[in-house]
Amino acid sequence: MAKEVLADQSLDHLLKAASHVVHLPKSQMRLDYDAEVDVLYVHFVEEAGSTHSEMLENGIILDYQGNALVGVTILEASKR
Repeated sequence: MAKEVLADQSLDHLLKAASHVVHLPKSQMRLDYDAEVDVLYVHFVEEAGSTHSEMLENGIILDYQGNALVGVTILEASKR
């Protein structure tokens, strides 16, 4: 039951965060969650890797390859 509530809350927050991204580079994405460090990784490309990243004040990191957004990292994901 607690996992379901956490999953629903995390999904709601993920959808809210994703709504701020105007242009998604692909229609498919991969999600990876690391419970040990409470970080959610959202990948928009098959192979991970970025040329640079931008950390926002809210603990969300945007990963780019050139000008293309290729991933989002959400720190303290379970607390959002």
